[in-house]
Amino acid sequence: MKLSVVIPLMNEAENIRPLFEALDAALGTIDHEIILVDDGSTDGTAAAIQEAAPPNARLVVLNKNYGQTTAMAAGIDHAMGELIATMDGDLQNDPGDIPMMIRHLEAHGLDVVAGRRASRKDGMVLRKIPSALANAMIRNLTDVHIRDYGCTLKVFRKDVAKNLGLYGELHRFIPVLVQLYGARMEEVDVRHHPRKYGRSKYGIGRTFKVLSDLLFMVFFQKWGQKPMHLFGTLGFFSFFLGIAVNLYLLALKLLGEEIGGRPLLSLGVILTFIGIQLITTGFVAEFIMRTYYESQNKKPYIIRKIVGKP
Repeated sequence: MKLSVVIPLMNEAENIRPLFEALDAALGTIDHEIILVDDGSTDGTAAAIQEAAPPNARLVVLNKNYGQTTAMAAGIDHAMGELIATMDGDLQNDPGDIPMMIRHLEAHGLDVVAGRRASRKDGMVLRKIPSALANAMIRNLTDVHIRDYGCTLKVFRKDVAKNLGLYGELHRFIPVLVQLYGARMEEVDVRHHPRKYGRSKYGIGRTFKVLSDLLFMVFFQKWGQKPMHLFGTLGFFSFFLGIAVNLYLLALKLLGEEIGGRPLLSLGVILTFIGIQLITTGFVAEFIMRTYYESQNKKPYIIRKIVGKP
């Protein structure tokens, strides 16, 4: 099969029939399957899918609402196509852009093509401005220069999509996960339509979740395979700074000065113990990292190809 289209859905019953019609018009000439993941809908979305689904559609119903990342991962797990496209189910993404993205991927030998909403049809204050700020922050901290992290419309080669490691709410950081995987990725302009039916699931309340996930992604990107380099460096700096302060106070004590009431004494002791704690945290993180790879027989590298006979 050429293509699997993965669509996470939550409370999108009114969009189901127009969604199937748009997919059929856009992908009718491509051998494809449609995988819809109902992420705990309460408005009859699953029933609407079963009523309107074409023969090439499959429905995965989750037992509760897990969030877009988990729903997307469930759909990708069940995908069988050589290529996997992801998109939202609210028809703001246009399925008509998928063939263009496939051609771009194949013509340039890419692993991932990410959509960039050229003209967003969202509110300025609650959607566009926070999104622009978040995109700029993610680009600067991760050094992955994608302009639109929030666009769900993407096309992947199967091996990349199935090895992204989507957990929690990391769907907005897929370009960073792609870079960690070592895949070749480019961004192309895609269309964006205003929502006709249903209510948006996005809002300003997600800002702090994005910031929390961003901290994790920066740590995972820079120190995921060598956590001791971070904790050890900070730990030794704090430890030796604390020792230096304590030695200074010891010298003053030997010279006859009273040091018991000095705040500097408390600072020196605290820095010393913080340093020891950070170093031991680094050891624990190293053991966890090794357990992660060895318990699952994972390798800390990915081979693109091997040339020549063994």
